[in-house]
Amino acid sequence: MASGGERGKEGSSDMFSLGKETEQVKLANISSQQSFYDIQNPALQKCMEEITDLIMEEIPKAEYVSLLNDYVESEFFLFDGDSLFITCVRELTLQRGQNLHFFYLVERFLLDLTSKGAKYVIVFFKDAEHIYYRNPDLLSLRTALITHLRNNTQTPVYTEFSNCLDSSWQDFLEENYPYFLIIADEGLDQLQTNFLHICIIHTLSKRINIVLTSGQESDAVRTYGYHIHNVYRQWQFFQQRKAKIINLYQTLLTYMKRSSSEASLSLSGYPSLETLVTKVDAKITSLLMEIEDLRYIVCIATCSLILEEYNKKTQAVSVKKSKCALTPQEAEDLIRMYCLSVVFLHHMPLSQRAQIRLIKNKWNEETFTFIEQHKLCESVVLKNVATQTSWKTDFSSLPDLSDNLLWKNIAFYYEAEKHSGFDLDIGTKIKRDYELLWEHITTLLGTFSTGSSFPLRTTTKHFLENKCLTSKGKESKKTFPNPGLIPITNTLVDAFTGDILTDLPFLKSDDPVVVSLKKQKEFDELLHWHSRRLLSDDYDRTKGDFVAKDPWALRNRQKLQTYQRFYGQSLEGIQSKTIVTHPDNPKKACIDVKKSKKMHKTKAEMIIEENQKRRQAEESKKEERRWAILSVTIEEKIRENMNSGMKCLQEFLKNCQSASVKCTAEMAALNVCFGMWRECCDKGKISTNLDEAVEVMRLIHSVLINYDDLLKETDFQQIGKYLRAFGFDNLAVNLKYLKDLEDETKKLKRKLSKYAVGIGSSRFQLQYMGHVLIREERKDPDPRVQHFIPDTWQRELLDIVDNNESAVIVAPTSSGKTYASYYCMEKVLRDSDDGVVVYVAPTKALVNQVWATIDNRFKKALPSGMTVCGVFTRDYRHDALNSQILVTVPQCFEILLLSPRRQKWAKKIRYVIFDEVHCLGGEIGAEVWEHLLVMIRCPFLALSATISNPKHLTEWLQSVKRYWQHTEAKLAQSSMAVKKLAKGKKSIGKQKESYKVKLVVYGERYNDLEKYVCSLKDDDFAIDHYHPCAALTVDHIEKYSFPLDLSLSPRESILLYDTMVEVRENWPRKHGLDPEEFFKDKIIITKTEARQYEKQLKEELEMWIKRGFKNEAKKVLQLLKPQPTCSDEKEMRTNFPRFVEKLHQMNKLPALFFMFKINAVENWAKEVCKALEEKQENKHIPGSEKEQLLTKKRKKIEKSLANQRDDKKVSREDDKTITKIAELENIMDRLEKIAEIPSDCTYANDQAVDKEVLCKIFDRTRFMKNHKELQKLALRGIGYHHASLGVKGRQMVEMLFRMGFMQVVTATGTLALGINMPCKSAIFLQNSVYLDALNYRQMSGRAGRRGQDLLGNVFFYDIPLPKIQKLMKSNVPELRGQFPLNISLILRVILLASKADDKEDAQAKALSLLKHSLLSFKQPRTLAMLKLYFLFSLQFLVKEGYVDRDGNTTGFSGLVTHLHYHEPSNIVLVEFLVKGLFHQLCQRSKKGSRLFSENVMEKLVLVLAHLFGRKHIPAAIVNSKRKFYQSKVFLEDLPEDFAAALHEYNCKIEENFGQFLRIVSTMADMKQEYQLPLSELDFSSTEQLESQLASHLMSCSEERTAVSPFVCLSGNTDLDLLNAGSVNSVILRTIGITAANLPVLRSKMYDNQGRIMPLNAYVLDFYKHGSLEAMAQDNSLHKGDAYYLLRDFALALKAISVSLRELCDNEDDNVVQAFEQLSQQYWEKLNKT
Repeated sequence: MASGGERGKEGSSDMFSLGKETEQVKLANISSQQSFYDIQNPALQKCMEEITDLIMEEIPKAEYVSLLNDYVESEFFLFDGDSLFITCVRELTLQRGQNLHFFYLVERFLLDLTSKGAKYVIVFFKDAEHIYYRNPDLLSLRTALITHLRNNTQTPVYTEFSNCLDSSWQDFLEENYPYFLIIADEGLDQLQTNFLHICIIHTLSKRINIVLTSGQESDAVRTYGYHIHNVYRQWQFFQQRKAKIINLYQTLLTYMKRSSSEASLSLSGYPSLETLVTKVDAKITSLLMEIEDLRYIVCIATCSLILEEYNKKTQAVSVKKSKCALTPQEAEDLIRMYCLSVVFLHHMPLSQRAQIRLIKNKWNEETFTFIEQHKLCESVVLKNVATQTSWKTDFSSLPDLSDNLLWKNIAFYYEAEKHSGFDLDIGTKIKRDYELLWEHITTLLGTFSTGSSFPLRTTTKHFLENKCLTSKGKESKKTFPNPGLIPITNTLVDAFTGDILTDLPFLKSDDPVVVSLKKQKEFDELLHWHSRRLLSDDYDRTKGDFVAKDPWALRNRQKLQTYQRFYGQSLEGIQSKTIVTHPDNPKKACIDVKKSKKMHKTKAEMIIEENQKRRQAEESKKEERRWAILSVTIEEKIRENMNSGMKCLQEFLKNCQSASVKCTAEMAALNVCFGMWRECCDKGKISTNLDEAVEVMRLIHSVLINYDDLLKETDFQQIGKYLRAFGFDNLAVNLKYLKDLEDETKKLKRKLSKYAVGIGSSRFQLQYMGHVLIREERKDPDPRVQHFIPDTWQRELLDIVDNNESAVIVAPTSSGKTYASYYCMEKVLRDSDDGVVVYVAPTKALVNQVWATIDNRFKKALPSGMTVCGVFTRDYRHDALNSQILVTVPQCFEILLLSPRRQKWAKKIRYVIFDEVHCLGGEIGAEVWEHLLVMIRCPFLALSATISNPKHLTEWLQSVKRYWQHTEAKLAQSSMAVKKLAKGKKSIGKQKESYKVKLVVYGERYNDLEKYVCSLKDDDFAIDHYHPCAALTVDHIEKYSFPLDLSLSPRESILLYDTMVEVRENWPRKHGLDPEEFFKDKIIITKTEARQYEKQLKEELEMWIKRGFKNEAKKVLQLLKPQPTCSDEKEMRTNFPRFVEKLHQMNKLPALFFMFKINAVENWAKEVCKALEEKQENKHIPGSEKEQLLTKKRKKIEKSLANQRDDKKVSREDDKTITKIAELENIMDRLEKIAEIPSDCTYANDQAVDKEVLCKIFDRTRFMKNHKELQKLALRGIGYHHASLGVKGRQMVEMLFRMGFMQVVTATGTLALGINMPCKSAIFLQNSVYLDALNYRQMSGRAGRRGQDLLGNVFFYDIPLPKIQKLMKSNVPELRGQFPLNISLILRVILLASKADDKEDAQAKALSLLKHSLLSFKQPRTLAMLKLYFLFSLQFLVKEGYVDRDGNTTGFSGLVTHLHYHEPSNIVLVEFLVKGLFHQLCQRSKKGSRLFSENVMEKLVLVLAHLFGRKHIPAAIVNSKRKFYQSKVFLEDLPEDFAAALHEYNCKIEENFGQFLRIVSTMADMKQEYQLPLSELDFSSTEQLESQLASHLMSCSEERTAVSPFVCLSGNTDLDLLNAGSVNSVILRTIGITAANLPVLRSKMYDNQGRIMPLNAYVLDFYKHGSLEAMAQDNSLHKGDAYYLLRDFALALKAISVSLRELCDNEDDNVVQAFEQLSQQYWEKLNKT
């Protein structure tokens, strides 16, 4: 449910408040009874306080995040049913007693979750029911809700658990492990709040996260909420107080039961409802034979029960009538009217009921008491109905059992309106059913006499209070203005919305609204309207290298370029390539070469060919001599250490060109390795992984594949000998020359049998050689690519670039998809000096990496002023517009494309590369990716490793390209366009065919990934292999099949086969899928063949499930699951350094350790370093005890030598001096050896980086505050990496890790998005809401370095097994369209279309942006809605003077567009400026003073914090007992004049967009609108009820056509659309609009329980104290996060300051100078941190 916003706080009507007052009064009565239970034990009372205090400490740390990140088998979570109940029942648009409206709210909330892929279970605890007995209407409603969800929806509902401490509940949690529990932090009263708090702390102690219902919001794609992550101290807290908490809960439960008994006694006369249950059972049984409608059954049973009990109770009291009770006759009158209302519900369609009159009158006290008794009986009836399993009851009418407002309407009619001249007929059908109901009620009453069915009123008793009479609708100060749009004459508007303009009403030119439009100066984006001086744009304002002649600036630029190349070399190690402009297509050149082969060779060609052969022969001889020299050394190294020796061999083979020499070298290595194997067998020291045997077989594979034609007979015999030794005779006989040697084979077999590996050849290859199996790689080089031979799919990418086509490329991380990007860059560089390639990366870190790579890769002689590569980010630019390759982030590229003055540059773009294009589905800035993809005219490459619906994306992009094909054809027809094309863009003719968008999907990783689960066992780490199939369930396979990217290594395929055989011995395909049979006698099993085997095993397991062997399949999956021991979080953290050491011993480093909290990233890295330091301290280093003595001696000698230098009489060549110098050098050497870190006390690889390079890298970080800490860690081979670490610090870690010096890096998700840091192992250390399927795939993809590691490793450390299962089987999210428009964007589009030099081109871009949102792709209704949104946004801009009626930008539109990041704050800022509020505020205290007082500055910061520092705090914190030390934390309200201006702005927005909502409501799917959202129960009917009374009661004069008919039942009308806070609750749900799309700036935010959610005062607090530590301590912001938030604020402040200086004519203007002073002061404070 969306948060309350300003609902009921601003702009709510008096009448609606009265309607709500009834509920609030009753709740106040509940809440006032704080003494209803008395915890006598002070210890228990203190325990409850401690629980609450702990929760209040955790809530401020809650992260406001998207809750649903996966869509298939996503995070399974729980929803506390009572939290759902109280959230919906407190909805401010709901009148108490309007059941159908309540059920609509519940279902709408649940459907929103379900439609976003949520998998959840709703849990109602039994004990919670006792809370509601004092409110029987809520008790009845809760019972109905549970029954409804169970019977009318597919929602899983659990009610069998008594409470959260129930052992069965704990078993449920352990078995299912939900990711989080959605729960309220506050109940309807203190008792329920305590109940919820105990549940919260218990859930956290079970390592299950909490999401608060408070503050939840939703948009078209996501649901957001406050997420509290479980930590160890919560578990510790619970364990320490477990007995007290159980005792405390029992005390609360005892009171709840006593309280419910008292309520039951006072209302029904019975202390327990069991007696009533017995009576109900008998009554309902008799009704079922005659009546089918549940609504009638419940009505009859309830009414007969209440009248029976009421009559008994009345007879039992004294003759004197109680003043506060109804007489039996009055009770009968009330029940008759109730029965009539029920009959109306049965017959009246929702469309008619939606017009019900809103009655202000409340039930009087005695009537209200009777109704409570009635509701108590109803709850008993409902409970009885729900528990009966033998009845086949239709529950479709359950949500609409009663309607309190309809009951009141009938009562009011008979009390105040009916008289002799006004007696309305109720209708024939109504009368018949009503009489039937009364007859059954009378029958069930038996001996108790009742009156007849008519007349309905036999008494004169007034049931309603006479405070007010009636109202046919809500009174409101707000009214809808006269419908009509201001006419706008503009080609862009006509082109986009022309098809709907004819259906809309327009105002005449003499209408007062049109006449009174604000007249503003035209804003042309280039020049000031008065002074005509140049204006800057967002690009100009970005910090760059402006000074060209400043020596210091030039020196810094040179240093930067040098370091960039150095950084780039660490990324690739490829030498720079000098590019020469040469427009010929290399593909054609390649074809020409092939053609030339068919022609006769000339004499010159023959001579050249002979010379080449001669040179090759000479080179071959050199390499033979080189091998003869190196062979002994390499063979010796192999014997000493096989791994390092084989690396030396690979290095030799890499640089060797002669195939015969390579063959000789590998055969020599083969002989050495087999000798090592034989030696191991003789000594009985065979390794677990049979490493020597694996290396022998790998070399056999290599020589047979690569040198088959070079091998001699003796070589084959040698290979055959080794195969037989392993026991692989079946392979040996298939070799050349060995088929006829059977006798010799038998003798050899007897001799070598002890060297056999003990398993079949196929099993050996799969089980032990999976990582080294031959990959099917192409051997033929591609002339377009150097340094490697591209695969077939990579060649397809190169062809796409050569053909100027576009492509969506989906391939795993490290698969090589980025090579196409660099080939594309090279092509554009080669084609001309003008063409531009734009590389769009999602993060600044990735921008810097790509920038460095390009600087290292390419060199080119360009005209003066031009460079190869430039960069543009929000806070830095470098050669951005004078480079051929621009690397940028999406927001900055959008600035360039939408800027009128940058269109000339935009026309130079030849290609755009979108890296990590799945960010199109991200939370922040996703719409910008959409804008870019639809505005560019050139071809593009869109790269990603994680898109689950690439076909849909490609179809959308192809539709965009078709638009551009059509548009460019039209542009080419105009003479102006032809002239422009002839002048500037000769290459466009080549690109006319580049409208095709291809999809390239490659799913194969080069390296396999194997997963492991880590746990502590017997004071050591148990590392269990996690088979991918263990993550699956039979249900998942049956429903979704195997996930496409869930692949098995060959070893895991063997394990799956063996398990299947173990479970089902009589399995028919057991023999056929036996690896020895499947790969019958294959000497070389390739990776592709192993993949085929894996595929068949998966298909077979699926067939088991389809053919009824589910139990067997389930057992297979169960046996594959590891059984790690449970370890608490504290133990795992304490032992983390030992775990790193274990990985080091296992040779699993280098490794990336992923976490999601910045503090933890730093602390865990420091703990590893600390452990190594302690290890070194405990280790005796020779001479270390003399360190202090040697240091003193060194200082003494240095002092003596210094004195001698000063004494000119002393000769420098004096013997004593020479002796002292020699002694000093000796001491320095000894001290250096003592200080040297022992090799076993560091993870650093000293061989990887020399000291000079290390010093160079360290030197760049010397000015960082934490440079000493970073260097200290680095020298131990440890680093940490997160967004809040400076760029230089991050680059240092990246470079040292890539170079192999650093082996251990802890990191956040900053390394997930494309950063080139491949490793051997990826370790997940911390469970988090951010650890979803997408991040898991991005992060685990880092493991397995192509060319270095043949197998990647993924370790789960302290991650619960159920979470691991979900990560591995969940699909990545689908890319879904975001809402693409906002007012600022529309203003920027108008500015582009009206002010660009080439207006046709600009309009084409603008039109493409407006037309082609992903949200509206194949959704014509959504597109029509967006057109209306565009029109009404434009209406607002015209009314406020930002755009004139011709579509030209005017006034302060420049300031609004410059601050487009901050909508709607940018528009509100201008409102404040226009009203002169800043001029009133910014007054100097002293005349002549240049500075403003601190009071003025603080007030200015307060106002700006409300606009640009909006971070809300959960509502629960407001009344907590938290202490703050330096910060105020809660931001004060706006000053009154600013608050009034903001309210006026909001009213204008609400009025404008209220009309939009009213018109767009006509596009709703009304068939769905008359159905409950989740259950789809239909309440529509074309037949209107023929009843005069019904027509009279349903005669509301207020319009109710644009809001949901369900919400109309509570008296809501179209006028509620004028209150942005209530829009989400009342709007028609099928139109696709939420309040988030309305540019309202809420002065106060309320959660869905009506509690205020204050703004965090971090901006103002920091201005006052300047402390980041206080941000962490008081404002609950991590120092790094706080810095970036404050920096964003400072950037906004700077943008405002510069804009005001440019736009203001008066240079001494107070406002301009105040903003400049504040900007300077704020940056000074920020820079000090």
